[in-house]
Amino acid sequence: MEANAGGRDLIFLDECGFAPTLPTGYTWSRIGERAVVPREDTKNRRVNVVGAEIVGTRPDLVWQRTSGKIDAGMLLEFVLVRLAGLGGGAAVLELAADGLGVDVMPVWERRRPCTVVLDNASAHVAKAFKGRRRQLKKIGVDLFYLPPYSPELNDIELVWRQAKYQDYPQRTQTSIDAIGEAVDRAMTRQRDRIRQQSATNFTQAA
Repeated sequence: MEANAGGRDLIFLDECGFAPTLPTGYTWSRIGERAVVPREDTKNRRVNVVGAEIVGTRPDLVWQRTSGKIDAGMLLEFVLVRLAGLGGGAAVLELAADGLGVDVMPVWERRRPCTVVLDNASAHVAKAFKGRRRQLKKIGVDLFYLPPYSPELNDIELVWRQAKYQDYPQRTQTSIDAIGEAVDRAMTRQRDRIRQQSATNFTQAA
């Protein structure tokens, strides 16, 4: 309710992996011809994406991809820079949150406070990320952890599913760069859809 009223942003955060060959649920072929589905080797050729769906008066979708592992350090930088807008990231978090001492007001705060909803993945609960929870709160970023084994409560799961099965241009990619480009196209379509739905709802409300 607070997010819809504009007093706070609600943000659903999660990670997803994209392999060179994504699962094919169904396909077509001419009568009498065998359907052939290309397949690429997946070893060391995976693109991982951390994404955040922003819910509220200005719905949006932001993401960052990497060919490496998404660890607590990368997650913290993503939250600070892409979601909180703190340009210096973790390097300036302590100063931004604590000012001249742990009990004084922060010297920097997010324009509108936000609640980040996330599960209990290892990067999410690692000390390098969750251990900064108090400082994150001081700059306007609250962390809300979902109960274990409840992915259905994280709205961004629908974004991942649609990106993989509806907006991914083709099921097989031949290189890391090709996977990354395909991921960006799929996520851009999802982002545009989310923004368009927001604009439509605003027009109807007006």
